[in-house]
Amino acid sequence: MSKELVIRNEHENPLAKFTDIQIDDEEFDDEDDDDEDEEEDEQEQPPVTLGFVEKPEHEWSLFRQLFPSKAGGTPAWLDPINLPLGDSCLCEICGEPLRFLLQAYAPLTDKDSAFHRTLFVFMCPSMSCLRQDQHEQWKHHPEKRSRSIKVFRCQLPRNNQFYSSEAPKYNGTDKPLGAAAPLCGWCGTWKGDKVCGNCKKARYCSKRHQAIHWSSAHKSVCRSIDLTLPSSNSVSTNSSEDLPKAASNVTWPEYEIVNEDESDFDMEISKSDAYGKALPTQNEDEGDAKSWAYFRKRTARAPDQVLRYSRYETAKPLWPMLSGRPSNVDIPKCTSCGGHRVFEFQILPQLLYYFDVKNDSNSLDWATIVVYTCEASCNGGLAYKEEFAWVQHPV
Repeated sequence: MSKELVIRNEHENPLAKFTDIQIDDEEFDDEDDDDEDEEEDEQEQPPVTLGFVEKPEHEWSLFRQLFPSKAGGTPAWLDPINLPLGDSCLCEICGEPLRFLLQAYAPLTDKDSAFHRTLFVFMCPSMSCLRQDQHEQWKHHPEKRSRSIKVFRCQLPRNNQFYSSEAPKYNGTDKPLGAAAPLCGWCGTWKGDKVCGNCKKARYCSKRHQAIHWSSAHKSVCRSIDLTLPSSNSVSTNSSEDLPKAASNVTWPEYEIVNEDESDFDMEISKSDAYGKALPTQNEDEGDAKSWAYFRKRTARAPDQVLRYSRYETAKPLWPMLSGRPSNVDIPKCTSCGGHRVFEFQILPQLLYYFDVKNDSNSLDWATIVVYTCEASCNGGLAYKEEFAWVQHPV
């Protein structure tokens, strides 16, 4: 798989190559139209960037100062200080801290405030919570929804306090400019705003992770920590590569996401093992069967794709099933500016194969996860603005 990067203004990323577009003010088309002709001519469809997972070539390849797209492991936070806090990091169904799924670096070339722009996806690993999430997402009162999957958007101008305005060298010598907030010592994912009362060193995102770490390892070393050392500050002066690793092994396997144009792939490419194991094979409903057949035909070009990205105004998700699609009223407006949200990318179930998720009735599974983001990619307010994900479950 080619990993060549195209540099835009000395700072480009492959996911951004199709984002240099203008989106009009009209509301996006209703994607629940049963009469929609899915098999429209290829020339009429907007370009799609496909994402594939690979093990990183270098240890430093996924550091935040290189603006990576990645899946599994822990997030490379774009704004490393003003992280989501409070209940933002929790599954709203079971109350457990969410696990990092993936992030996509997708700057908008026509918006100065989004010179750097990354979308972060988190979810609860419980299939029970995901089933409840599916039920919740149909509610037409967004403020009452309880979610087990969350998406956050963060963006920065070219000149900012965290990174150089010059292009990274991609040779291991790049360093971030600013400090970073200390992360949870157990999950390595969320901000560690809770401190161990004894050693004043270990930090945690939640009481749950503090309790787990105490019983599993920290109890035996806590009282041996030198209390004369300076206590942890709210901000760490360490660069991202110096931050300690998470104590737990509950994260999914870590990969770099590399990208290719869908048009570069032949329609006749055969299915891979990942494709066969990750996707369902039967559908009794005639409408779903037609939709499923088209989904299989389209993804068969590159069976190991895990992400499909296209922010053109005419772009639509590639739905595995006709049923279970949202209408316009099911997609809540941006909670920051009140504007419409539009389709930006979708996550395919092939990712579960690379995460070594078991194939049984209680294991995490989805047909697709579709991410909708603010049409204007609004700026101001919180550093991490919550966007919306729609989950379509397999039959």
